[in-house]
Parts: sequence; structure tokens; C-alpha cells
Amino acid sequence: MEQNVGSTDRLARIVIGIAVLAVAIALFAGIGGVSGTISTVVGPVVLAIVGAVLVVTGYLQTCPAYRVIGFETLGR
Repeated sequence: MEQNVGSTDRLARIVIGIAVLAVAIALFAGIGGVSGTISTVVGPVVLAIVGAVLVVTGYLQTCPAYRVIGFETLGR
């Protein structure tokens, strides 16, 4: 895959992705005062997926959504 994510964008994706993953893990562990109902499980799962996508796209320096819309931050 061709890189299209610049260094600032990459760092932001990784940092925000790790933070989102930490929130998802805290919610899974029940630290947010939530119980295990279906509505409280879906939120952390979605957050974990979003966080993982941000970390992976930051690490690989490629974003499929950027490619679709013809945008890139590489070289900025």
C-alpha cells in the first residue's frame, strides 16, 4: 500500500487511538460504572475498533479513506 499519512497525522492517530483503546478497555473492565448489558457492550466494542483502526493506519502510514477521497497528509 502506498503511504498517504504524514508524520503529524501519524502521531495524532497513534496517540488518539491508544487513548480510545484505553477508554474501551476501562469500559470493558467496568471502571466507568457500567454493567454488562448489551447497550453497554456495544459502545466499548465500537471504541475498540475505532482505536485499533487509528493505531494501525498511523503505524502503516496509510489510510484507505484518504485514498478514496484523494487526500493525503504525507509531505505536509
